[in-house]
Amino acid sequence: MFHSLVKRSDLSAQSLLHKRYNDGDFLDCFSVESELSPRRAAEIITSFPAWTMALVRLRGALVAPFGLSSKGPEAADKLGIFPVEYDGEAEVIAGFNDRHLDFRVSVLSENGRISLATWVHRHNWGGRLYLAAILPFHILIARNALARVKSASA
Repeated sequence: MFHSLVKRSDLSAQSLLHKRYNDGDFLDCFSVESELSPRRAAEIITSFPAWTMALVRLRGALVAPFGLSSKGPEAADKLGIFPVEYDGEAEVIAGFNDRHLDFRVSVLSENGRISLATWVHRHNWGGRLYLAAILPFHILIARNALARVKSASA
């Protein structure tokens, strides 16, 4: 199977996302073997293939009437639409806060693996509904992104 090398994993104890996590927040993590730097892996992850870009455009059209961001806020350093919050030797964290939820993605390099973790804090029913609606696509996109990281590592 295409994604067979991508594994669901626990968030590393070293990840700075732990500082954000509270009971009730959403957190998932997938990982793959790779020696890439977290920044290079994050660049691959956010270089979405055409099918993902189509989903992103559809999402943008669907959420526009609710005033939700489709381009992300302005920032000096961005990965795709995501402003970079932290760029260290072992981890890159990007994301932003919106009216319905706050989210961050972490790309962490540790012990020959790249992990992609997503943290979401939902503010209201809109955030809960939004996360429930996109979750199947999120998992598909995250697993595909890490499969592309693995391919780039080979």
